[in-house]
Amino acid sequence: MSRLYFTADLHLGDELVADHRGYSNVNDYDEMIVETVISTVPEDSTLWILGDLMGWSSLRDHALFLLQHVQSETGVIMHLVPGNHDTCHPMHRHAHKEQSKYFGVFTSVQPFAKIRHNRGDILLSHFPYQGDHTVEQRFNQWRLRDYGLSLIHGHTHQTDPTEATRPNQVCVSWDAWGRPARLHEVMALLETDNPGGA
Repeated sequence: MSRLYFTADLHLGDELVADHRGYSNVNDYDEMIVETVISTVPEDSTLWILGDLMGWSSLRDHALFLLQHVQSETGVIMHLVPGNHDTCHPMHRHAHKEQSKYFGVFTSVQPFAKIRHNRGDILLSHFPYQGDHTVEQRFNQWRLRDYGLSLIHGHTHQTDPTEATRPNQVCVSWDAWGRPARLHEVMALLETDNPGGA
């Protein structure tokens, strides 16, 4: 069983997202996220969070506190690939001042990453190669270029992990999974989209 898990777009403390996801009380929503992560990710696993821990910069400490609780309950190693809502993303002017605040919870904080699976490289980013959850595609200067590598991402808030217009990409947003996704689940979708290899 894989010890790597992926999720994105938790939006802890975000009343608008909580309401959109069916919670009238944001505290109940936050509790659901925390309890789901604790019950899904086994002890001593690795969890990659691909951005948007919170909805607003004022919620940074709240989100980090909740994730520190997850870590203390599970012993999980967490890595962050920040999104546009995260104050440590380099798109924000004071990101260099913010990054250290995240290291109490995360082992690494980087704008994108690469993992290896079955001798193939898979990229990790908050943003897909193309597409958005708004009509106009935003944040183009912060997106990776598509040179054929598989990509695991968040940001789009799509309810299905894959989309025909975005081949070779899997979205691990909370909207798509309702929990962290295991590596083998994500790879099964990538291999379906790209039978020639990852």
